[in-house]
Amino acid sequence: MSTEVQNLPRVRASELVGRGWLNTGGHTVTLSELRGKVVVLDFWTFCCINCLHVLDELREVEEQHRDELVIIGVHSPKFEHEADPDALAAAVERYEVRHAVLDDPELVTWGAYTARAWPTLVVIDPEGYIVAQMAGEGHGSAIAALVGDLIAEHAAKGTLHRGSGPYVPPAPASGTLRFPAKVLALPNGNLLVADAGHHSLAELAPDGETLVRRIGSGERGLVDGGPDAARFSEPNGLCLVPDELRAHLGYDVVVADTVNHALRGLSLADGTVTTVAGTGEQFMVGGQENVGGRGGEPLRAYEPGTAVAPLDLRLSSPWDVAWSPVRGAFVVAMAGNHTLWEVDLLQGSAGLLAGTMNEGLEDGPGAGAWFAQTSGIVPSVDPEGRPDGHLWIADSETSSLRRVELSDGADGAPAATITTAVGQGLFDFGHRDGAAGQALLQHPLGVATLPDGSVVVADTYNGALRRYDPASGEVTTLAKDLAEPSDVLVEVADGAVHLLVVESAAHRLTRVALPASLAGEVLDGGAHRVARPATDVGAGALRLDVPFAPAPGQKLDDRWGPSTSLQVSATPPELLLSGAGSGTDLFRDLVINPEVAEGVLHVTAKAASCDQVPLLPNGEPDPDVFPACHLAQQDWGVPVRVVPDGDAGLTLPLRG
Repeated sequence: MSTEVQNLPRVRASELVGRGWLNTGGHTVTLSELRGKVVVLDFWTFCCINCLHVLDELREVEEQHRDELVIIGVHSPKFEHEADPDALAAAVERYEVRHAVLDDPELVTWGAYTARAWPTLVVIDPEGYIVAQMAGEGHGSAIAALVGDLIAEHAAKGTLHRGSGPYVPPAPASGTLRFPAKVLALPNGNLLVADAGHHSLAELAPDGETLVRRIGSGERGLVDGGPDAARFSEPNGLCLVPDELRAHLGYDVVVADTVNHALRGLSLADGTVTTVAGTGEQFMVGGQENVGGRGGEPLRAYEPGTAVAPLDLRLSSPWDVAWSPVRGAFVVAMAGNHTLWEVDLLQGSAGLLAGTMNEGLEDGPGAGAWFAQTSGIVPSVDPEGRPDGHLWIADSETSSLRRVELSDGADGAPAATITTAVGQGLFDFGHRDGAAGQALLQHPLGVATLPDGSVVVADTYNGALRRYDPASGEVTTLAKDLAEPSDVLVEVADGAVHLLVVESAAHRLTRVALPASLAGEVLDGGAHRVARPATDVGAGALRLDVPFAPAPGQKLDDRWGPSTSLQVSATPPELLLSGAGSGTDLFRDLVINPEVAEGVLHVTAKAASCDQVPLLPNGEPDPDVFPACHLAQQDWGVPVRVVPDGDAGLTLPLRG
């Protein structure tokens, strides 16, 4: 099958069914009342970084066409915590979702539209027919082009109705903090908080409540300058610059400015903010536009062992930062493409430290390791409380705690080697203490170390603080009933240990006293798996198709090689007798093992396109017009069950 979309019969959109609605003032929305509007359904779940990227991609077209376009977020949860209606309401507020949201905890509407991945977008025309479905991120330009064409078409037909949609803005919230993300102890004894919901940094007194000053205007944006002029966009991680570097760099704190895809430097003396890494544009895995630096010269920076100027790099949702004396660089948890990066801000170089940009749980040397939304990072200490040069990370989408052993690369040793201490993978989570090999977390975002060398995990979706003891290999619970703890700071004074917890969903910092033993209690809240229905497939031949069609006004971009790629693997690997591996066609003939009853097919697809260049009167492309490039990409994890009468084909639309 080619990458072009086949002509299909017109299909009516299914009704929107769920538990309730948000951002509608209590009103239940039906498709019939949306007739005359272009409708985009955004199937999302609030844990998913790709879903958050799509929210940002849609903001511009949403504002541009408020009178003709209605976006409906269909929230179909992955994790158990995401099915909590209060947690969903908090997430809608946290991420500034400015459209109606359907709460679909039982995945009823998800199933009606045969969604198989987070995120999935479905476009419905003003007459109520489905005209496009696309999975993954990177479709912003395609949505804008398609919406524009549909508006023009139905305005001409008289089937377009302009006017306000069902969105009703919520009442504005107030308070010193709004969805705080991370906290840092400053040399003067104060606390610096990444106040993500206010798009700023808040310096608090040691009591964790009194506001000393705010750095950032509070408006979303990427602007350098003084404390009143600077702008952030949902900042997260904070890291003190080592004493010996501050005078050379001219700033004291490095900030992971997540939605701006940038690192910022903060001078504590006067509150000046400077961009120190990132162009402000998002890195897309495999996108040809990522190889162009500020001068347009090719950059081959996104491969291990290469390095370029930090300000020439496109980052992807940097979530946390830690200083590594072993590497002589800041290590960045790059949640958006499931990697770890190292940035030497003194020498002006940056490069990939670990990760393949594939999403999953694979240990080993950094060049082959797989992560999933690296979200928290902290230097580790030995049992005497001394830094040992290595790192602990919270890998949120695999619900895992992982260790990063670092070396200086001498004698050919890997710069980073990854091992998993706690966690099973993308689809297993829960609240279970005990032996680390059986223990379970649920989407942790933060991590810290205790004086005895053990590790505290901010187990975000379990609302708990968990402790992993490397000496015993045991996991215990230190505290529970917290409101989405996203970070934790260890405070030691007069022999007592307190944990300062960022309760993100409660908009506050909370201190928790630890018992003298530091041990915690053993709990078993059960194990869970992602509750998606399995797809029945037959043993033997299985045809995999990933339809893709360029957006209106675009064409496939093969200027730097094949425009499409497809990677297939399975869990367990024995599920596939053949068909695993990488290729450039968006179709694959797989062979399913009849001896394996069930498993998960992992499929990664990418397709590059670019805007068509206008032609001059002589028929030649206009040399003064440089086409914009776009990349669509998606990772699917498709649960399958092998049955005698199962399907012989599997279609996963990338854009079709």
